[in-house]
Formats: sequence, structure tokens, C-alpha cells
Amino acid sequence: MQRLWSPWRSKYIDSFSKKERPKKCIFCGEQNGKNEARRFIVWKGKECFIVMNVFPYNSGHLMVVPYRHRATLHELDDAECLELMNGTKLAIELLQRVSHPDGFNVGANLGRSSGAGIEGHVHLHVVPRWHGDTNFLPVLTDTKVISQDIRDTYRKLRAAAKKVSLSSK
Repeated sequence: MQRLWSPWRSKYIDSFSKKERPKKCIFCGEQNGKNEARRFIVWKGKECFIVMNVFPYNSGHLMVVPYRHRATLHELDDAECLELMNGTKLAIELLQRVSHPDGFNVGANLGRSSGAGIEGHVHLHVVPRWHGDTNFLPVLTDTKVISQDIRDTYRKLRAAAKKVSLSSK
């Protein structure tokens, strides 16, 4: 039996329907190494980290985020840009190992008008996609079926990240 799990969506919509945006950036401060499992941080590099989206479009939706708080890609230095791209490659590799998707949506929402939920801190989305993963529910009921618990997905991705890190040394 599949569960229809979408309470995250209404929390997300409610959190940004107010005129006032959160004062504190949810991405900043991740260098300190605390609460990685609670924050669903899958991997940490020197310039960027990979974190699960807790308001996912699909199970395994990841974000690659520079540590420095910058609103645009132009504000990142060369080292950050390189690790942002390499982090994106790593996110895709981890999802291929764990979830075996048929494809990916990769991109950034730059600025509020583009749909950016966290508009002041640039990040890339990596969304795994499967043939047939779209249906009438999101269109008719604004409901998305998430077929795997986020904690289970996190454990699998984190374990895969440790293997990839060890094999690359």
C-alpha cells in the first residue's frame, strides 16, 4: 500500500504566504558540522554541501549549496563554481546508486519571480525522475505522492556518499 504524503507542501506554502520572509537563511551555518542527520546533509565539501530538500518534488530531491551566502551565480568565486558543479555530479551519482532514476531535472531558481523559496542563497536542485512519475494528483488536487520516507532515503544516500568518498581517495 502506498501512502499519500503531502503535509510538507502545505507547511511550505503557508511558510511563504506571509509577507515577511524568514530572517535567518536556512543554509547558512552548515560548516560547523552539527546536526547533519537532523538537517539531512548528505555530503560536505570544502566550498559546498549537498542537502536533501525537506519539501521535495520527488523522493531524493537534493540541493547543492555553497557555504557562502550569495544570491547569484556571478557572486561565487571560481572554486565555489567548480565545487557546485562537481557537487551536482556527485548528487546525480549518489541518486543513480541509490534510487536508479530514469532521468534528472537539474537547475536553479534565481530570484523570487523564478519561484525561489530561498532567494538570497543560490543553490542547485537535483530532482530524480522516473518514467510515469507524473499523474493527475498534482494537477487536480495539489498533492504529490512521495513513495519513500525521507529518513530512509537519507540513510541510503549518506551511506553511498561515504563509499564514493572512500573510493575516490
